[in-house]
Amino acid sequence: MEKYINNYVIVAIFILLGILLPVVALAVGRLLRPNKPNEEKKTTYESGNEPVGEGQVRFNVRYYLFALMFVIFDVETVFLYPWAVAYKQLGLFVLVEMAIFTGLLLIGLLYAWKKKVLKWNSI
Repeated sequence: MEKYINNYVIVAIFILLGILLPVVALAVGRLLRPNKPNEEKKTTYESGNEPVGEGQVRFNVRYYLFALMFVIFDVETVFLYPWAVAYKQLGLFVLVEMAIFTGLLLIGLLYAWKKKVLKWNSI
């Protein structure tokens, strides 16, 4: 029974350290850094130029769709790389798994193509 309690104590210590270390680091940083606010420091930084116009600009939602599609397929290539490197050691079972995986990716790409997510229409 004491063995199990010891395991819980170790987990509790790690949780406590995981919470306390960032809090202490941020508090010490706040105490040590200089704090001299003025109007010039509060302005938006635009590479040394005076800020012009509003701070928020509306973008076409298609930019976000293209970015999301890129991120999805870019992350999936991360899963394909280790398989390609260790193909000889993994065998036929993993070949079938990767075929299913790439098939699902292809289905997602075809779905996006059919919904015309990848087609750019100027408004």
